[in-house]
Amino acid sequence: MWYGKTEEARFIDRPNRFVAHVEKNGKIETVHVVNTGRCRELLIPGARVILHRPGTPGRKTDYDLIAVYKNDEMLINMDSMAPNRAVREWLEEQNCEEIHPEYTYGESRLDFMTVEKGKKTLLEVKGCTLEVNGIGYFPDAPTVRGVKHLHELIRARREGWNAAVGFVIQMEGIRNVLPNRQTHPEFAEAMTLARQEGVEIRGYLCRIRPDEVKIIEQTVL
Repeated sequence: MWYGKTEEARFIDRPNRFVAHVEKNGKIETVHVVNTGRCRELLIPGARVILHRPGTPGRKTDYDLIAVYKNDEMLINMDSMAPNRAVREWLEEQNCEEIHPEYTYGESRLDFMTVEKGKKTLLEVKGCTLEVNGIGYFPDAPTVRGVKHLHELIRARREGWNAAVGFVIQMEGIRNVLPNRQTHPEFAEAMTLARQEGVEIRGYLCRIRPDEVKIIEQTVL
């Protein structure tokens, strides 16, 4: 997925989950943060951030904060909308026969139901923005919704579906994602059970640029 023109700024603070203050060209701007996760290890005062101006009429802010340089080196896309869009593009490029977004199964709405080579698969997508010592971790904050989705995938497997959870790694150089047991033990336990029940754990490796997020490889984790 491609954003078009982007601009660089410096992060100042984040008064709440939805907005941040940045300094751009000597001026303080209030921008929308398109990730409601904590991102405490990323959004630190002085960090270089990437802004995108969507130009949507009636907005309260002109810019979205879509990416940040961790330690002024590693560019991490933190747009929570990017993983689904990137996966949709990837599936289309792989000549997936059918792609059904927002597919209702049980009590959840899963991100995709796909038909590939005649095989139906339920696919839930998660974006990974947390890196520690060269390994990606998910989640960066407790996610009751994420646990619910894993249990729905487990149920689907028991009912004969193919099921997968795909982690879009929103940074380069990271090839593995582990459940963040310290932050959310329940999610880690659900991941272990999902793997045991045959839910496929996918990793989507990406090319990350200030104006782009593109999946370049799918791996099995």
